[in-house]
Amino acid sequence: MSTDTVMETAPAPEVAQPAPERKKTLNIQDLIEAGVHFGHRAAHWNPKMRPYVYGRRKLIHIIDVRETVKGILRAKKYLKQVAAQGSLILFVGTKRQASEPILREAERCGMPYVSTRWLGGTLTNYYTIRNRLKRLEELEAITDEELHSQYSKKMQSQVKRERNKMFRNLNGIRHMNRFPECMVIVDPKKEKNAVREAHKHGIVTVALIDTDSDPDEIDLPIPGNDDSIRSIELIMSFLADAVIEGKKEAGIEHKE
Repeated sequence: MSTDTVMETAPAPEVAQPAPERKKTLNIQDLIEAGVHFGHRAAHWNPKMRPYVYGRRKLIHIIDVRETVKGILRAKKYLKQVAAQGSLILFVGTKRQASEPILREAERCGMPYVSTRWLGGTLTNYYTIRNRLKRLEELEAITDEELHSQYSKKMQSQVKRERNKMFRNLNGIRHMNRFPECMVIVDPKKEKNAVREAHKHGIVTVALIDTDSDPDEIDLPIPGNDDSIRSIELIMSFLADAVIEGKKEAGIEHKE
């Protein structure tokens, strides 16, 4: 199949898939069933995670779920306060396991997100990124009819390719019209560039952090398995619930 044929159709809107059944209350048994307690191989751990490690089983570190609960409760309290103030919370998770839960939960609580790729300068070069969003809007304003009537087949393909790529990378932050107060991150080791930019702007970081990461880099760490989809889904859903609660208490309109 030719490239032109593949690019003929406009990109399907990036829509989160239906969420799994959400847990309303924080329960240790639910965390264990989701595999939150499984860390990385002991040989790959960061010694700074020692306070959060319960033990070791077959060369795998086991995370102390009590510490996970403490981290979730601290994060929920803080995110609820931030949301009640009307501030923005940026959800970040670009690894394969995190992409869908980040997209779904951020949309559910009405906050911006980065779920495909962290573009260098998203925060440190914020105004350039805003200009790129203007370019995305220009591309989206070009209808397929205009493409066929005004552009060659080669140019049609290039325009559609550019539109698709920009949509994937920028759609989650297109309404982020100011700096976020806080960032919720899955796997800060993977998202080290995002963490670095957050530090430069004094943005508070909340992160699901596994045994191979440095907790000193994160303001509010939540020790837990950041490679399991079920673990990520469960913890992100609790955090999104806190954002929604904060909005409701402040009388900020929220649409589920």
